[in-house]
Amino acid sequence: MKIKVCGLTRPEDVVFLNGLSVDYAGFIFVPSSPRCLNLPAAEELVPLLREGIRKVGVFMDDDFSRVAEIARVLSLDLLQFHGAETPGYCARFEIPYFKTIRVRGRIDESSLRGYRPEAFLLDTFAPRQHGGTGKTFDWSIAREVGDRGRRVLLAGGLNPDNIGRAISEAAPWGVDVSSGVEASPGVKDHARLTAFISAARRGGTVLSC
Repeated sequence: MKIKVCGLTRPEDVVFLNGLSVDYAGFIFVPSSPRCLNLPAAEELVPLLREGIRKVGVFMDDDFSRVAEIARVLSLDLLQFHGAETPGYCARFEIPYFKTIRVRGRIDESSLRGYRPEAFLLDTFAPRQHGGTGKTFDWSIAREVGDRGRRVLLAGGLNPDNIGRAISEAAPWGVDVSSGVEASPGVKDHARLTAFISAARRGGTVLSC
């Protein structure tokens, strides 16, 4: 079970994350997000992350040169695309990536075709919000995508109370949390973060037995 914590904005949260069993840390560069970072702020945060946690930059329908520059300066390990980016655009960076699919019904295989992501990140659709909705979707949809041989990184409304059930119902490759472990947007609640990771690890262990 892979675990990604997204929307990091504070040094103390990055340092706290270093002591936990986490695989990915997400830093958001989408201007409309309340968790958006500018490059100088990210340059202060990202070097605090310990070796072994992979650094993910989150973007949406952004200019190629801007994404490439941020990835270069921060030595990002992965990119995450939340918009209408084409398979060719995603592949052009020659960096591993997650491709987000906003779920509002069954996912047709044609919408996944051509992408070669590390995983498809399935998140809840909201008309005016891309990520961080705090709302779940029908987890059986994620299981269906996984059953078709696709890696699924499950997101959308996950928190310490529902993560065990989410893993049981969706059987994802990994899980992604942001608002579900926050005191306010961009401010991580360390107790909730610890509880989420513990519950996710327990859920993943049970699932794999």
